[in-house]
Amino acid sequence: MAGTGGTEFDDVWDTLVDWTQGTLGRIIAIAIIIVGGCIGVVRQSLMTFAVGLAMGMGLYNAPTIIESIMGSTLEHLPAASGVLPGLGNGL
Repeated sequence: MAGTGGTEFDDVWDTLVDWTQGTLGRIIAIAIIIVGGCIGVVRQSLMTFAVGLAMGMGLYNAPTIIESIMGSTLEHLPAASGVLPGLGNGL
């Protein structure tokens, strides 16, 4: 029963996903990467470029990650149940 409501926010979620994984999200992601690269040149450090790259990838993949975490189920539990008793002894 828990977690079945909230369908009134589906339109908002779909809009945000479209923005982040559509053209707008790609433009923002590449802008973050370019800014990180420019700051990396100014500071003479690749770390800001790496942070910009990670932020750009994180922005684009955030909806997929959130859906994977929040929509996770135990559909493969019966297949794994034969392995779990062997792991009970700590080995």
